[in-house]
Amino acid sequence: MRISSEMYLAGKIFLPFYAYCCFFFLLSCSDEDHSKTTDYSGWETYAGTVSGMRYSSATEINRENVADLQEVWRYSTGDRDKDNRSQIQTNPVIVEGILYGISPRLKLFALDAATGKQKWIFDPAVLDTVNKEDPMAFFKVSRGLVYKKEENGPDIIFHAVGKKIYAINAENGEHLPDFGSNGAIDLSRNLGREEDEFNSFIAETTPGVLFKNLLIVSMRVAESADAAPGHIRAYNTKTGELEWIFHTIPHPGEEGYDSWPDKDAWKKLGGANCWAGMSLDKERGIVYVPTGSVSGDFYGGFREGTNLFANSLIALDAATGKYIWHYQIVHHDLWDRDLPANPNLVTLHKDGKTIDAVAQITKHGYIFIFDRVTGEPVYPIEEQPVPQKHLPGEKPWPTQPIPSLPEPFARQHFSREDVSNLDEETHQKLLQKYDSVKYAEMFTPPSKEGGWIFPGFDGGGEWGGAAVDPETQIMYVNSSELPWSLTMIDVPKEDTAPKSLQDKGEGVYNKYCMSCHGIDRQGNGESYPALDNLGEKYEKEHILSIIENGRNMMPAFGNLKKDEKEALLAYMLDLQDEDIKEPLNSSEENSLVNEVPYTMTGYNRFLDENGYPGITPPWGTLNAVNLNTGKLLWKVPLGEYPELSKKGIPVTGTENYGGPVVTRGGLVFIAATKDSKIRAFDKTSGEVLWEAKLPVPGYATPAVYTIEGKEYLVIACGGGKIGSPSGDEYLAFALP
Repeated sequence: MRISSEMYLAGKIFLPFYAYCCFFFLLSCSDEDHSKTTDYSGWETYAGTVSGMRYSSATEINRENVADLQEVWRYSTGDRDKDNRSQIQTNPVIVEGILYGISPRLKLFALDAATGKQKWIFDPAVLDTVNKEDPMAFFKVSRGLVYKKEENGPDIIFHAVGKKIYAINAENGEHLPDFGSNGAIDLSRNLGREEDEFNSFIAETTPGVLFKNLLIVSMRVAESADAAPGHIRAYNTKTGELEWIFHTIPHPGEEGYDSWPDKDAWKKLGGANCWAGMSLDKERGIVYVPTGSVSGDFYGGFREGTNLFANSLIALDAATGKYIWHYQIVHHDLWDRDLPANPNLVTLHKDGKTIDAVAQITKHGYIFIFDRVTGEPVYPIEEQPVPQKHLPGEKPWPTQPIPSLPEPFARQHFSREDVSNLDEETHQKLLQKYDSVKYAEMFTPPSKEGGWIFPGFDGGGEWGGAAVDPETQIMYVNSSELPWSLTMIDVPKEDTAPKSLQDKGEGVYNKYCMSCHGIDRQGNGESYPALDNLGEKYEKEHILSIIENGRNMMPAFGNLKKDEKEALLAYMLDLQDEDIKEPLNSSEENSLVNEVPYTMTGYNRFLDENGYPGITPPWGTLNAVNLNTGKLLWKVPLGEYPELSKKGIPVTGTENYGGPVVTRGGLVFIAATKDSKIRAFDKTSGEVLWEAKLPVPGYATPAVYTIEGKEYLVIACGGGKIGSPSGDEYLAFALP
């Protein structure tokens, strides 16, 4: 069936003929409330269930007794990397009384979930043949794992370490060498292009989902224009063999291919990947995939059109990978508006009808809701005109979709009147900063005059995701409310015949590093350290290892040519000049990175001189949204700065990472805040009923589970982000 570009833009895609055949019966019974058959008593998958609900039906801990919660065990992995701000973003799984979690060094471990006593630990560094001298070179973010029960043989844990997914024996922690290649899948292979054609950085940061004997996976890729393609793939859970692939940048003859003006886009472009996780309707056999932008992030002159299937929620047949429907939530993304979390599968009650739906939160604070089977919006969505002033060579899309309901869970506008006013002197300084950035309207294309990104690059909604109570259809979602600024500059011109390694290295730095680490290596806040004194901290060989393998949130740049690495080291370490004979780009004249004429000056949070957000509070919120009506029920601050509270300033909230869990006991549990606390809120009113101090911030989503009738709450405390100290502990709480 041929689909017109107008139908793509509206997001109202008719089901292909095969879908009518496969789903005819399911369409006839779409009023059935499938949520009533879902088991919410355990926490055996990432986000609690494959439907992504982050909900527990446990009731032992409730409004009346939650104030009595106390710590019952604490487990330390002993491998935090405080010098490099290591993290734990893991939402653990609990199966038959055993908790499976991940450490800062991506060690996989099993604990007695009632006592915290370790049963076994698997260290992927043992199997790494490349980084023996620097086991910390792994890309050290993994938000969870996949557990598969087997009828014959041991249960299997699929554990992602960078670009590899290992199969691990759940009984003893030993890897299974017959799976894939030496016990692992390599995500850099089977992408339909040669590996030397794209940036080598690939990592599965959020676990995939299981459908029968298929492991459906996605991945994070580089943000640069030469990123790997972010295709969705399914592997056989027994053999590790590839079973199907869905091309998120369509190939000839596939759905969406005709929407691309450049018919060779699939050969050279990357991104359009799902780094945030997926959700699965097991009964219908549909997997829902939220995607990010096509790389690079802030200039799209070489990727004309809407850029399908980037920034889209895609419904695929889980058994075959066949396309069912999609809706594109941002057209021709120029603002890094990736869909940031796996969607929630919900059953709504609206206008006298029962609707099986899928709800997707966004970085810009909206919730988009669709019929799970047809993809029709549950609430009207309007294509609204957006600003068109743009950089030369850019072709922004003229409209963007805005849902009429649900009401946004984050503020949508940042005006001069919204600038923080904690004291008059600071207020005046912030106003000067505000006035130096020209544009404040959402979806204003990037420019040299600068524009405000609000909600910021990290949301609004983020990877912690949302929790939904299936009995009330109320969604609970946290939000950071911090403006960031985006300013573009011309990519500095390179001397085609540089006289020194430093000259050459500065060109490499400007191309790959400046957007994060700032002009002249001066850094950019707590998240992006300065590199001007790097030689005082590391030896040359250690820095080279970081460049090639990545560290923490920094991606690997193993794709750089040898002469580029040498020049970059010379520039960063201020090594003695050496004459060179070859021009910088002689070995990669056709790299897509070289076609990008502009770069950003950095990811700039709008902060005052004390590090507080430059907007009026709240700076972080927890929100309750009734999905049946689309109405925001309540909004409360999430987190506080004690020193401001002591001055009589109302609780402000803080920037936050990690998501909530809602329970049948009437509670919403969430850590996520910069003040190193975990809290319980009354899910009806938003009142704080309990809080506990953590060793470092718990930038992760908690898990709730029950063992022999006793309910537990567990949170990973890894810190590391936004200047927080790093940790390596998991804490569990229960009633006395």
